[in-house]
Amino acid sequence: MFSLPVMLALAAVAVATSFISGIFGMAGGMLLIGFLLVLLPVPVAMVFHGVIQIAANGWRAWLWRHHVNWRVVLNFGLGSGASLVAFSSLDFVPDKAMVLMVLGLTPFVALSVPHRIAPNIERGGQAFVAGVIGGAMQLVSGVTGPILDIFYVRTGMTRQVNISTKAAAQVLGHLTKVTYFAGLIADPAGRDLGQWLVIGYASVFATLGTTLSRRFLDRMSDKQFYHWTRRVILVIGTVYIGQAVWIMVTR
Repeated sequence: MFSLPVMLALAAVAVATSFISGIFGMAGGMLLIGFLLVLLPVPVAMVFHGVIQIAANGWRAWLWRHHVNWRVVLNFGLGSGASLVAFSSLDFVPDKAMVLMVLGLTPFVALSVPHRIAPNIERGGQAFVAGVIGGAMQLVSGVTGPILDIFYVRTGMTRQVNISTKAAAQVLGHLTKVTYFAGLIADPAGRDLGQWLVIGYASVFATLGTTLSRRFLDRMSDKQFYHWTRRVILVIGTVYIGQAVWIMVTR
């Protein structure tokens, strides 16, 4: 499963996806989970994705630590914890078609929310709600970036505050996913030491991609940031919907 070509591909994907996430605050995680689902069963892919994303998001939050809104992060973490408690009683593991379909539909749902009713993560209580939603989405699809973006895009945050706060919050969200799939389901993933060594290897490349993205984010304007974010995630979402349909019709 982890031959030399696969290991090289994993390193390249880890760099590329964390680079993309470092610029847009999302999209990279969607690409990474899609790649991992080709190679691995859902629980193992979720643990791989979670740890790699913790490394990438944690490093991103550290690079932009002076911009993080820690009140938002704390409340988001409490909401994610609430979702973990709720799902721990269900022993729920989604299949690949479901994961891909949810991944694909998420950006379209997120961007269809009218501006007048769109939430704002800086307002009282909404960070907790975002954490509940994000925690549930982590356990169903492995990715929350597009759906959580509706809480961020109308805040008036600068791109640095947006990226850093979302990265710190996502560390807690991905920790929820790793805890669930590596310890709380009936047949947990991550019991093989070799898997953890490969995860550590990929995480190093994820931090490299994050570091490389910083200069590009500095050069981008806030207008460009919000303009391209929407287009990138819609293209990726369309591809995943197609993959999900293909799996369902070829079973």
